[in-house]
Amino acid sequence: MGSVVVYFLFMKRPRLRISAIHTEFEDGARAEGFRTIAGLDEVGRGALAGPVVAAAVILDAEKPLPDGLDDSKRLTAIQRERIAAELEQSAVAFAIGQIEPDEIDRINILQATFAAMLQALEKLSPSPDFLLLDAVKLKACSLPQKAIIHGDAISASIAAASVIAKTYRDRLMASQHELYPQYRFDSHVGYATRVHLAALREHGASPIHRKTFHGVLNPELPFEMIAEGAEPPVQECV
Repeated sequence: MGSVVVYFLFMKRPRLRISAIHTEFEDGARAEGFRTIAGLDEVGRGALAGPVVAAAVILDAEKPLPDGLDDSKRLTAIQRERIAAELEQSAVAFAIGQIEPDEIDRINILQATFAAMLQALEKLSPSPDFLLLDAVKLKACSLPQKAIIHGDAISASIAAASVIAKTYRDRLMASQHELYPQYRFDSHVGYATRVHLAALREHGASPIHRKTFHGVLNPELPFEMIAEGAEPPVQECV
């Protein structure tokens, strides 16, 4: 019996994931007189296929945050879907912007990311008067804004945008799997995986692949090289 007690005392227990999400940035903006604060984030920037998607979200300060809200990358698919459904019901407003692969190839992925953000903002109603973004500034937008390093892991509004954008794009890529099942978009949603690269080597690029990206241009490259640098070099946004 004693050995059993010792076993339970010293056995490893699963670590609980602790979210660092808070509303201090939103509260600070309201203290300065702003009323409609939108968080923005993107998903799909490093993918080899599919659109880059951005979401803009205005949270309701009077309503509680969804339980477990966090950077979408730290959540499971089930958690993301639950939180996205709650956000769609509780947010003051949310909107999606997306730029397709042919446009990404034409203007480069950085410009396409900013274009998706601007598109989301244009659709947002009511219009925001202050923006919170994850590590970037939207120079083409004249609204007051704050770029926050690792913003999707600490700002509630940016985390909300990351979840909305991720769930939307994942559903979109699952529908693309129905059209192009040989690429298995339902499993990797367009990102560089060994399965995805093997399909590119066997079948070539589909209409939704980004033709200027290294893994699509040359899927014979070592996987590590493609995974680390899927995006082509781009010019800094002006």
